[in-house]
Amino acid sequence: MDPKFRPNVAGILQRQEDGRILIGERLNVEGAWQFPQGGVDEGESSEEALVREMWEEIGLAPSEFEVVECRGGYRYKFPHGKVKWGEFVGQEQTYFLCRLSGEESAIRLDRHKQEFSQIRWILPEEFDLAWLPSFKRDVYARVLHDFFGIG
Repeated sequence: MDPKFRPNVAGILQRQEDGRILIGERLNVEGAWQFPQGGVDEGESSEEALVREMWEEIGLAPSEFEVVECRGGYRYKFPHGKVKWGEFVGQEQTYFLCRLSGEESAIRLDRHKQEFSQIRWILPEEFDLAWLPSFKRDVYARVLHDFFGIG
């Protein structure tokens, strides 16, 4: 039987005026920065999961951002042969490049169970792969290359 990868989405929120992208520092891991992301629930499309995750993690309603581009098929395995949720050896991610269309003040980290301690806006080329666990670095490197031509 083929290994199973959990469907997952990630949102790269970008400001139109300066091209900066939003990253969040994980609440439980100081110095670990990433894009808003999460699993696709059963019966949910990737687009629906993106809308839910953007609301849960950064408090943005769908009227406050627009999807510009979507790319999928990014896979990583969990470290040390770990299996999560009883069946998944890793995650297969779909990334959405989204443009902020509302006000930055609409971003709220406490609308749901808080997952980020803080957020910041950086240029895509400022993203440091060392902020990630090693098993996620290849995916982020490909994503930064595919969306922004970095690397």
